[in-house]
Amino acid sequence: MKTHLAAALGSLVLTAGTLLGPPAAVGAQSAPYPSLAFDVTLGASSVRGTLTWYDRSVGAVGKLTSVGCNSVRFSTYGAAGNELGSWRSSTQCDVAYPFSAVLPAHAPGGAASVGVCLGDAYAARTCEWYNRP
Repeated sequence: MKTHLAAALGSLVLTAGTLLGPPAAVGAQSAPYPSLAFDVTLGASSVRGTLTWYDRSVGAVGKLTSVGCNSVRFSTYGAAGNELGSWRSSTQCDVAYPFSAVLPAHAPGGAASVGVCLGDAYAARTCEWYNRP
């Protein structure tokens, strides 16, 4: 009787351990949305931050450090190079301006790249391009 009881108890412990233990790995886990740092400089002014690619938009979070008067423009592009959408800050003068923007990219697959342009009040402008990671 003791042998049967010990066997039954051992079986119960193994079953409970299987049910209450950590879950087994199931296929590939979904990765977080891809992100990429950006940095564009024009003279003493700069815009820096992070781009995060979503299914049909790109998030842009960062800071425009303006010496003089500057604005930043973001443009999203599809795989064929067509512009999908854009966002532009207001003109900021002699300030550190934090921003958070959602850049539209309403196309299958979303944006393939983002152009970031920093411009000043005298029509000087510099742009950098960032491809989806």
